[in-house]
Amino acid sequence: MKAKELRSLAVGELHKKLADLRRELFNLRFQHATAQLENTQRIPQVKRDIARVLTVLREKELESQNESK
Repeated sequence: MKAKELRSLAVGELHKKLADLRRELFNLRFQHATAQLENTQRIPQVKRDIARVLTVLREKELESQNESK
């Protein structure tokens, strides 16, 4: 997932995407702990995607603060 794609989403959609990614990360960690995870590289990918979503949310928050001034 690219940051450019995330910037085109609305804030509500970003929050939903963030919840989905956090749920996926939880499931991946659970699978890893029980030795059922096949693709271990997916964990850092999901972590990066979570960070991207949080970054875009923060950018949008700062934009709205600057517009209100």
